[in-house]
Amino acid sequence: MQAQVVQKCNQCEGDIIPENDGGAGYAIDDAGNLVCYKCCAVEDKERMREHGRIALYLTFNGAKWIVSNWPGTLKLSVQRFKEGDHNMTGFRRDVWFDFEGYQWHGVQYGRNSEVCYCRKTKNKSTN
Repeated sequence: MQAQVVQKCNQCEGDIIPENDGGAGYAIDDAGNLVCYKCCAVEDKERMREHGRIALYLTFNGAKWIVSNWPGTLKLSVQRFKEGDHNMTGFRRDVWFDFEGYQWHGVQYGRNSEVCYCRKTKNKSTN
Protein backbone atom coordinates (compact mmCIF):
# COMPACT_ATOMS: atom_id res chain seq x y z
CA MET A 1 0.00 0.00 0.00
CA GLN A 2 1.31 3.44 -0.96
CA ALA A 3 1.58 6.15 1.71
CA GLN A 4 -0.71 9.13 1.22
CA VAL A 5 1.10 12.38 0.46
CA VAL A 6 0.01 15.18 2.77
CA GLN A 7 -0.33 18.47 0.96
CA LYS A 8 0.44 21.73 2.75
CA CYS A 9 -1.21 25.13 2.49
CA ASN A 10 1.10 27.69 0.92
CA GLN A 11 -0.18 30.37 3.33
CA CYS A 12 -0.35 28.78 6.81
CA GLU A 13 1.69 25.64 6.01
CA GLY A 14 -1.02 23.52 7.67
CA ASP A 15 -2.09 20.14 6.36
CA ILE A 16 -4.78 20.20 3.69
CA ILE A 17 -7.54 17.78 4.60
CA PRO A 18 -10.09 16.83 1.92
CA GLU A 19 -13.70 17.48 2.94
CA ASN A 20 -16.09 14.59 3.62
CA ASP A 21 -18.55 15.99 1.05
CA GLY A 22 -16.04 15.58 -1.77
CA GLY A 23 -14.32 18.98 -1.57
CA ALA A 24 -10.59 18.95 -2.20
CA GLY A 25 -9.86 20.98 0.95
CA TYR A 26 -7.99 23.64 -0.98
CA ALA A 27 -8.17 26.26 -3.71
CA ILE A 28 -5.44 27.29 -6.12
CA ASP A 29 -4.40 30.94 -6.16
CA ASP A 30 -3.31 32.99 -9.18
CA ALA A 31 0.29 31.80 -8.74
CA GLY A 32 -0.73 28.13 -8.73
CA ASN A 33 -0.22 27.65 -4.98
CA LEU A 34 -2.49 25.48 -2.84
CA VAL A 35 -4.49 27.48 -0.27
CA CYS A 36 -6.55 25.75 2.44
CA TYR A 37 -10.19 26.74 2.86
CA LYS A 38 -9.47 28.61 6.12
CA CYS A 39 -6.85 30.75 4.38
CA CYS A 40 -9.29 31.38 1.51
CA ALA A 41 -11.38 33.40 3.98
CA VAL A 42 -8.30 35.35 5.09
CA GLU A 43 -7.42 36.16 1.45
CA ASP A 44 -11.00 37.09 0.57
CA LYS A 45 -11.21 39.49 3.54
CA GLU A 46 -7.91 41.06 2.49
CA ARG A 47 -9.21 41.48 -1.06
CA MET A 48 -12.32 43.17 0.32
CA ARG A 49 -10.19 45.56 2.41
CA GLU A 50 -7.79 46.40 -0.41
CA HIS A 51 -10.13 46.63 -3.39
CA GLY A 52 -13.56 47.38 -1.92
CA ARG A 53 -15.16 44.84 -4.25
CA ILE A 54 -15.37 41.08 -4.64
CA ALA A 55 -17.51 38.40 -6.24
CA LEU A 56 -19.07 36.17 -3.58
CA TYR A 57 -22.04 33.78 -3.45
CA LEU A 58 -25.55 34.55 -2.25
CA THR A 59 -27.52 31.66 -0.80
CA PHE A 60 -30.60 31.15 1.35
CA ASN A 61 -30.12 28.69 4.20
CA GLY A 62 -33.82 28.24 4.96
CA ALA A 63 -33.96 31.05 7.49
CA LYS A 64 -31.88 33.92 6.09
CA TRP A 65 -29.77 35.11 3.16
CA ILE A 66 -26.01 34.60 3.46
CA VAL A 67 -23.16 36.05 1.39
CA SER A 68 -20.16 33.72 1.43
CA ASN A 69 -16.95 32.82 -0.33
CA TRP A 70 -16.62 29.70 -2.48
CA PRO A 71 -15.68 27.19 0.26
CA GLY A 72 -18.08 28.78 2.78
CA THR A 73 -15.37 29.79 5.27
CA LEU A 74 -16.37 33.47 5.06
CA LYS A 75 -20.06 34.01 5.83
CA LEU A 76 -21.79 37.38 6.17
CA SER A 77 -25.46 37.77 7.10
CA VAL A 78 -27.61 39.84 4.77
CA GLN A 79 -29.45 42.58 6.64
CA ARG A 80 -31.88 43.50 3.89
CA PHE A 81 -32.62 42.61 0.30
CA LYS A 82 -34.73 43.79 -2.60
CA GLU A 83 -35.86 41.86 -5.66
CA GLY A 84 -36.73 43.37 -9.01
CA ASP A 85 -36.62 43.15 -12.77
CA HIS A 86 -33.51 43.34 -14.92
CA ASN A 87 -33.49 44.20 -18.62
CA MET A 88 -31.15 41.38 -19.69
CA THR A 89 -31.48 38.60 -17.11
CA GLY A 90 -35.12 39.23 -16.22
CA PHE A 91 -34.41 39.29 -12.48
CA ARG A 92 -32.01 40.85 -10.01
CA ARG A 93 -31.61 40.66 -6.25
CA ASP A 94 -29.87 43.45 -4.33
CA VAL A 95 -28.52 42.73 -0.84
CA TRP A 96 -26.88 44.79 1.87
CA PHE A 97 -24.57 43.46 4.57
CA ASP A 98 -21.90 44.77 6.95
CA PHE A 99 -18.18 44.07 6.88
CA GLU A 100 -15.65 45.72 9.18
CA GLY A 101 -17.62 48.85 9.96
CA TYR A 102 -19.05 49.54 6.50
CA GLN A 103 -22.18 48.60 4.66
CA TRP A 104 -21.64 46.57 1.50
CA HIS A 105 -24.02 46.21 -1.46
CA GLY A 106 -24.26 43.08 -3.57
CA VAL A 107 -26.16 42.29 -6.77
CA GLN A 108 -27.12 38.85 -8.06
CA TYR A 109 -28.38 38.70 -11.66
CA GLY A 110 -30.84 36.10 -12.91
CA ARG A 111 -32.47 33.20 -11.10
CA ASN A 112 -29.92 30.58 -12.15
CA SER A 113 -26.78 31.89 -10.46
CA GLU A 114 -25.53 32.32 -6.91
CA VAL A 115 -22.76 34.75 -7.91
CA CYS A 116 -23.14 38.07 -6.12
CA TYR A 117 -21.08 41.08 -7.20
CA CYS A 118 -20.30 43.03 -4.02
CA ARG A 119 -18.81 46.43 -3.34
CA LYS A 120 -18.17 48.55 -0.29
CA THR A 121 -20.35 51.63 0.11
CA LYS A 122 -19.38 54.86 1.84
CA ASN A 123 -22.04 54.21 4.50
CA LYS A 124 -20.98 53.12 7.96
CA SER A 125 -22.46 49.89 9.36
CA THR A 126 -25.89 50.11 10.88
CA ASN A 127 -24.94 47.80 13.78
